[in-house]
Amino acid sequence: MSIVPSDYPRIKRVSDFEELVSTPFNNGVNALCWSRELNGDFGEVVRLLEVDVGITTIDEDVLSDLEVSEEGRLAIELIQSDLENLRNHDLDPVLDCVNGYLPPDEPGLIPTDVCSFHVDSATVEADTYLCTYFGAPSEGLRNDQAVRRVDIPETRAMLLKEYGGRDDAGFVEFLNDNFYDLHYLPTPGAVPFSFGVGNIWRIATLYPDSPVPPCVHRAPAPVAGKPPRLLLIS
Repeated sequence: MSIVPSDYPRIKRVSDFEELVSTPFNNGVNALCWSRELNGDFGEVVRLLEVDVGITTIDEDVLSDLEVSEEGRLAIELIQSDLENLRNHDLDPVLDCVNGYLPPDEPGLIPTDVCSFHVDSATVEADTYLCTYFGAPSEGLRNDQAVRRVDIPETRAMLLKEYGGRDDAGFVEFLNDNFYDLHYLPTPGAVPFSFGVGNIWRIATLYPDSPVPPCVHRAPAPVAGKPPRLLLIS
């Protein structure tokens, strides 16, 4: 897997937080990346959180009360600074510790979990912010190397059969209600790229009249025996 491709015109690098939140998506750019080298021991923070299997949203009071080393405290202070900066821009960030994923109660006909390449969607203008502080980072896929699962003839035929065979407005609603239309597969020869650890990304979502296509991405698949992942998302 490659790291943030420098020759991909849809990604723009920014130099600080203010540039990250203020730069508009236009001219095809649908992802902004503020690259950072982090100070602090984020692994210590994750170990002390002692989370159960699944996704645990970390309360800031719990984070502040951890008895950590000086390096652990540096890590906590940076996380708190990121959360505060995002809130100051009317955003609603959360800190999640991801210790694997619980299987869905009712699996769909095609994968619709966060480990499947997908785009985020909204009914109004909105962006997604992501930062992995520890563990495997998110992955991106070039738009020109991605195909919607529902546009693959065999998959579409299967979904049509489940719906009732009528390729009409109701079928489009069926795809939307089940999030089938948000998920993608890499084209042959596609090379996903890593969001990296410590970098804050702002990526475009799918919403009415968006000036750019949404950014295709996914969470890393969990690996048995690996430590939990610490992730900021907004």
